[in-house]
This record gives sequence, C-alpha cells and structure tokens, in this order.
Amino acid sequence: MTSAITSEPRPVSVVIPTWNGGARFLCVLEILARQDVAGGLQLVVIDSGSRDGTREAAAAAGALIVDQDQATFNHGAARNKGIEASAGAVVVLLTQDALPMNESFVASMLKPFIDAAVDGAYGRQFPLPDSDPILKYRLEQWSASRTEPALQHFVQADADTSLAMFNELAPLERYLRCAFDNVASAVRRSTWEQKPFPERSFGEDVAWARRILLDGGTVAFEPTAEVEHSHPISMRAEFFRLYRDHKNLFELFGLQNVPSWSRVRAGWRWQRGFYRDLIADLDISASKKLYWRTFSVPYSLAETTAQFLGARSHWKARDSKFWKRFDDWACSD
Repeated sequence: MTSAITSEPRPVSVVIPTWNGGARFLCVLEILARQDVAGGLQLVVIDSGSRDGTREAAAAAGALIVDQDQATFNHGAARNKGIEASAGAVVVLLTQDALPMNESFVASMLKPFIDAAVDGAYGRQFPLPDSDPILKYRLEQWSASRTEPALQHFVQADADTSLAMFNELAPLERYLRCAFDNVASAVRRSTWEQKPFPERSFGEDVAWARRILLDGGTVAFEPTAEVEHSHPISMRAEFFRLYRDHKNLFELFGLQNVPSWSRVRAGWRWQRGFYRDLIADLDISASKKLYWRTFSVPYSLAETTAQFLGARSHWKARDSKFWKRFDDWACSD
C-alpha cells in the first residue's frame, strides 16, 4: 500500500511538533500513512532535538523535517514555523501523542472548510481506554468531547459587534465560546497568514480562537475527526497545568473559578465528595477504589489551589518577588 505521507507540497498539510515521541508517535505515523486523502498529505515535523529515533522515524516515513531548538521552544512559534514550512491550503495540527482513530481523520477535519467562513476547526478527543478514572471524567466534560458539530462565532465579518457581544458575556461563557484545541485542529492558511498563532508558551490555541472570533471569524468543532489522547494523571503535573491554564484564562477571559482562599476550602470539600461518589460507582476492584479515593483527597486540594493561584498570578507576580519566582518556576515546569 502506498503511503499517504510526502514531504512535497499538497493541498493539505499536517504539522506535528515532536520531542522524543516514542512508540506512540510511531503509531501516529502509521495511521497518517493510511489516511484516505486524494493525492496524499504533506507531513511537516518540527523536532526539538529528539534522541529516541523520533526524527529519524519521521524522515523515514517521508516527512519534511524542521529543526527547532528545544531551549527556545514555544508552542505558538513552533506551530507557526511548521505552518510556514508547509504548503497546504488547510493545515492540520496534531500533537505527537494524539492518535487518529481511523483512516478518515484528515478527511473529517477538512469537512468544516467547505464553508468559506470557517477559519479553523478542532476535533473530538477520547481518553485512552486505560485512563485514570478522574482524568477520564474530566476529559469527557471538555468541549472537545461533544458528539454534535458546532460553529462558534459572534457576528460573522463584524468585529465591532463581536467584541461588544464578547464583553457582555460572563467569563466562563466567553471561554466556552472561544474553545479550540491544538491537540487535533486545523487552520485555513489564508486566515493564518493574516493571524498567526500568538507566540505563547501555552494556551496559543484558545488565544488564537479568541482573536479569530473577536475579528468576526468562525471556528468549527467537528466530532467525526477523532483522536485518542490522554496522559496518566500526576498530581504535580496537573497542579502546574491547571496553574498555567487558569493564569491564561484569567488573562484572556477574566475567568476566576476560585476567587479566594475560602473558596479553595469550599471547592476542596465539594470535589472530595464528588470524586468519592464518582469512584464508588466505578466497576473496578475494591483495592483500586480505595487507591483512587485516597488519591482524590490531596488531588482535589491541588486542583482548587492551582486554579486560585493561577488566576491571581497576574498581580501577585507583579507585586511580589517571591510570587514572581514561583510564577516563573510554575510556567517553565
């Protein structure tokens, strides 16, 4: 069977940043090689100095390799670099561990672009079958787990009215309206040329979608473009991820889910009870239930504390040398 992957220009390109992608990335290459796309797809891999054979495997698969210095890696800038090196009129973006679930993934991701008003699209994510139960529940609540397609916009081709509508919404509604996820997404090249991804170390996807919608553009959610993606839960990693996320969400949308220490305590109590009931209903062994119930107690505290600290980091880091050092540490982790 002829591989769909080429380094040569094609109407559709796929861009993937990599760093030591391991066996999972090899699976991504295999399914991309089998994609049902007329004329094939151009694969561009932005590699940040992999030492496990990732770069070599991508080259052997036929990808165009773009080298990126790991020390200066930036999620927004790296994706811009990959898109710039590509040729597709539509560019599909994946992470190295987002595994397309079938051979029609790329074709499904292209479907929303039949509508000339669509600037970008993102696909549906499924947790791995053996995902941790707490992580699996959280992923199933995320916008990228919906089952119905959707168009997200304020007022098409009307930036002034779009901004006015955005400002009238509550912070959480603003965020949900601008949802976008570069785990599995696609952008129209002509839009990207005018509005590239912001050079952010995190949150470049939702920041881009916010700009697109405020300029009167449109983002689509396409649930038939399916990928399998999740990570084993780690309390430390989740704390820093949530800290960065909520720092970003406050900056972009004014979102502050946990506004005070008293709400941290209240949120901790509520989350403990919620996870206790969630775990009690799982079809797993008694020993696993005990493990996850025990784990959920400090994890619930880490969740609410990270959201609280992240959302107020904008002024704490400005006014306090201690918090500035903490913020630098948390955001570089």
